[in-house]
Amino acid sequence: MITKDTLFAPPRKPQTKADMTNTAARAIIDSESALRVAKIEKLRQARLEMEAQQPVVVKKTRAKAATRQVRF
Repeated sequence: MITKDTLFAPPRKPQTKADMTNTAARAIIDSESALRVAKIEKLRQARLEMEAQQPVVVKKTRAKAATRQVRF
């Protein structure tokens, strides 16, 4: 059964200017954060692929030269 209460949505409380600004700012910050996270993931994946393609180089260390002991 349709009544006036079910037909129309309940009235919303009016938003103040501060609430509207807060909502807009949070939406902008959240979208920028999502873009930043996506960029970081993309760069991380590219770095891992690049490191996987490079051969592993093992540096050989020289043996220290034997020091001569001077006896008096």
